[in-house]
Amino acid sequence: MSEGGISIGDPAPAFELADTEGGLHSLPPAADAEGGPAAAATVVVWTCNHCPYALAWHERLVEVAADYADRDVHLLMINSNDAERYPADSLEAMRERHRGEGWPVPYLHDADQSVARAWGAKTTPDVFVLDPDLRLAYRGAPDADHQRPELRAEWLRAALDATLAGREPDPRETDPVGCSIKWRP
Repeated sequence: MSEGGISIGDPAPAFELADTEGGLHSLPPAADAEGGPAAAATVVVWTCNHCPYALAWHERLVEVAADYADRDVHLLMINSNDAERYPADSLEAMRERHRGEGWPVPYLHDADQSVARAWGAKTTPDVFVLDPDLRLAYRGAPDADHQRPELRAEWLRAALDATLAGREPDPRETDPVGCSIKWRP
């Protein structure tokens, strides 16, 4: 089970993870380590390759990344599942999926699960929206129903719109819905 975690208003735990191609991504971003704002908003999503919830919400999340890219919103997707018990979530499987589907966002591998534990990630997907100071502004599901693509990740979009306007999202938190993170024994 997950240990630790962050609450609304807390600073996001720092991390550095490799993506499927070996490139490093960090929070705070290396270029902004001098104290400047990282981005207007940062979205960190726990996801994976096998969970039907994560797969159902995937296109909506990719659309959000595309729709908000010109508004200085950065989106990172992280897979922390135990790849030994779930080979579909291995680094190689992640790489094949990322390349095959042409994702416009990095897909990061949290092999030791330390980042998921520090953040308190629970499910795939589990969405965290950070403000420019890298404090948690929203946490939860992308929208109310993984089986209704017409919802277009409306909770995530509303959280981003509020954060970009300097307001608190409403709601600030929803229950993340999906498959549990597959923790190592």
